[in-house]
Amino acid sequence: MKESFLRQMEQELGQIGIHLEEKQMNQFYQYMEMLVETNKVMNLTAITEEKEIITKHFVDSLSLIKVLTELKEEKTLRIIDVGTGGGFPGIPLKIAFPSCQITLLDSLQKRVKFLEEVCRQLGLRDIEAVHGRAEDMGQKADYRERYDCAVSRAVANLSTLSEYCLPFVKTGGVFISYKSGEVEEEAEAAKKAIQILGGKLEEVYPFLLPDTEMKRSFVKIRKVKETGKRYPRKAGMPAKEPLGGKSKS
Repeated sequence: MKESFLRQMEQELGQIGIHLEEKQMNQFYQYMEMLVETNKVMNLTAITEEKEIITKHFVDSLSLIKVLTELKEEKTLRIIDVGTGGGFPGIPLKIAFPSCQITLLDSLQKRVKFLEEVCRQLGLRDIEAVHGRAEDMGQKADYRERYDCAVSRAVANLSTLSEYCLPFVKTGGVFISYKSGEVEEEAEAAKKAIQILGGKLEEVYPFLLPDTEMKRSFVKIRKVKETGKRYPRKAGMPAKEPLGGKSKS
């Protein structure tokens, strides 16, 4: 069983230029086991088959290397994963790129407890799991404009996600949204919101997950100036009334 896991991991990660040590492979395997086991009593993911976890969670998470090239240089990046859920992409990024300092943010306390246990059992350092809503945490001095990069695989339109994530990013840093399918139209519709929040749309990077026809995209937004103090607005508002008008999710 573990041999098939290692083979698939090596093959698919090799396609995106990532090669891991035995310890890191073991951490991924242990993470998968904890995810599947805990998912029986808590809703963490709809994806529970080994092959799909590898491709759709682990390799998808690590595909960030395509647009965040600093990961290849083993720089100490401060990254916040907004709406992390079962820990994606933050925990895979931490395992593969241990020099990164990661904050996992989720609004559900029991998921945060699970993430803390994963980090403890895997022996991960310089990673914290935080319970809170992005709208509240983005106004706190300890988190606001403190990160080189914010990432999110959360399902929301890009205008809303930008209001959740850009306040965390320091000027000069980036917010990178993981998206399914083609998102050029959605990205275009979010440009006004991005500008209001101090960002500039830098790149939309489409790609296929290894050995699949699954279309994915990264939307890379550069933080070019500080976010106005009124943003993010109070909890619920970014989703209810996206900045710049409605945009497609």
